[in-house]
Amino acid sequence: MLGLAIAGGVAIGFALGLTGGGGGIFAVPLLVYGLSLPVHEAVGVSLAAVGVTALVGAVHRFHRGETDVRTGVIFAIAGMIGAPLGSRLSLLLPESILMLLFGGLMVVVAVRMWQNSSRTAEQDDSQRFVCQRDERGRPTLGPRCIVLLSALGIATGVLSGMFGVGGGFVIVPALVLIGGLPIHTAVATSLMVIFLISVSGVTSYVSGGETISWALTSMFAVGGIAGMYFGLRLSVRLSGPSLQRIFAAAVVVVAGFILVKSIA
Repeated sequence: MLGLAIAGGVAIGFALGLTGGGGGIFAVPLLVYGLSLPVHEAVGVSLAAVGVTALVGAVHRFHRGETDVRTGVIFAIAGMIGAPLGSRLSLLLPESILMLLFGGLMVVVAVRMWQNSSRTAEQDDSQRFVCQRDERGRPTLGPRCIVLLSALGIATGVLSGMFGVGGGFVIVPALVLIGGLPIHTAVATSLMVIFLISVSGVTSYVSGGETISWALTSMFAVGGIAGMYFGLRLSVRLSGPSLQRIFAAAVVVVAGFILVKSIA
């Protein structure tokens, strides 16, 4: 169990360092099918492990000056409101239904990532941004921008609480397409948001009477820190579209496995 837990943590950290999201997508299936944890317990461990790993990456990116703290705080506050709602909702659903929904969500995520990887630079012009930007390229955070970022933040928080995922696969596209952030800034800001949302989700999970295996979470976190390092290093060497397509293909494989196991 020790080796598998650390390996799972490496996968979480690697995905987070590479794309700013996706760690929880792989953590929950590994905990459920690899370590035989009940789904609800796996959600709690995943939330905690993803949060710790994201914190390490967020601190690193913040010191490099890549994080847009203002935009991230707005998104995170809304997400912290949604996370407890998702945690409560997950406790009301049967495990088989929860995993089917999780598998379906993964397919949607993979399709969206593949589609985004095919967009050309010319298609991603400033007309697509909802948030206006100042002369330094930062969002001016007008009323419409704040409302949309908050709505997306709440939705991300609900997904995080329900499925034990950090929500980076929603946060990064939202920050780029709605917030108008450059991709590297969006990834860095996503790590900060994931950490804050995970704190809210874990707090709600524990306060609801559920228990988390902190020993198992620690194993995942150790692997996650190592994976984060390798993910950050590799992200510099590969192009954005290539990374998105590789990740999307991996998500489809895991989603297919989950759906087959759930139906069976």
